Amino acid sequence: MTIDNFILKTYRKNHNSIFAADYMIDQSVSIVIPAFNEGENIENLVRRVFTMNSTFEVVVIDDGSDDNTAEKAIQAGAKVFRHPYNIGNGAAIKSGIRAATGDILVFMDGDGQHDPEDIPRLLAHLPQYDLVVGARSWKDQASAGRALGNAVYNRLAGYVAKFPVKDLTSGFRAVKAHVAKSMIYLLPNTYSYPTTMTLAVLRTGLSVKYVPIRARRRKRGKSNISLFKDGIRFFMIITRICTLFSPFRVFLPVSFFMFVLGLLRYVQTFITEGRFTNMSALLITTAVIIFMMGMISEQISQMRFERRGTRRSDRIESSRKAR
Repeated sequence: MTIDNFILKTYRKNHNSIFAADYMIDQSVSIVIPAFNEGENIENLVRRVFTMNSTFEVVVIDDGSDDNTAEKAIQAGAKVFRHPYNIGNGAAIKSGIRAATGDILVFMDGDGQHDPEDIPRLLAHLPQYDLVVGARSWKDQASAGRALGNAVYNRLAGYVAKFPVKDLTSGFRAVKAHVAKSMIYLLPNTYSYPTTMTLAVLRTGLSVKYVPIRARRRKRGKSNISLFKDGIRFFMIITRICTLFSPFRVFLPVSFFMFVLGLLRYVQTFITEGRFTNMSALLITTAVIIFMMGMISEQISQMRFERRGTRRSDRIESSRKAR
């Protein structure tokens, strides 16, 4: 469906908001919903999406559910694609990206925590931004432990991306389809796909906008996210994306830490023993090696993106000539 009339009617009527007409676009929208054993929630969610606008394309990816998730989604009018077994939330998102036909993709969780009425609030910022994320407040987090963990990850991701990240793990987001498809190969098969997508968009120089939303508490079923296991995975994903897009942001602090340890060890042994020990030499040498590895990694990363940018320019030029 087209975004322009939908936003103008819904957003001005319900929110009395004024926004630049320059940002109104005539592009189709697909709602992608990954679901695993959400038979109690999915039908109501899909119907609420269609209530917002009946011309949305709603794509539900049934990730190997044991219940009637797929049947309920089909009854509600969604296009359903099934995995033969449970692969993971991120894998379902990747299948949804491939299956959706819209120019704009909106991702929502299948448990009903995301309010479809917030969809126009996300769409209102496209195409000015490449990715628009629904940011939850502290009280809207599933638990105090998750809220604290997300706050830590937000700060770490902000350091990596040099951008204030407000909600790194929010699964409610709208993104340009070509942007999502260009980074499918980066997305993991697990729940940490929002982390990867956000950092990848930021580190490739694209724009991100955070919009405050209210997340509902799950009323039926239980969450499949493990705070400890998935928390460690989120940390590893942040580190991996950092070393992929901006490796010096990882290597430099480690190098500095090793250098300070070596220097402190040298000061201690010089005062107590009057000599420069092998341990001090090892720590300082290690710091230098890590620093140089970071420099090389940064250069490789930069060359990779320059090559990618050149190929993109060549494709654009070829497309213009073909016209």
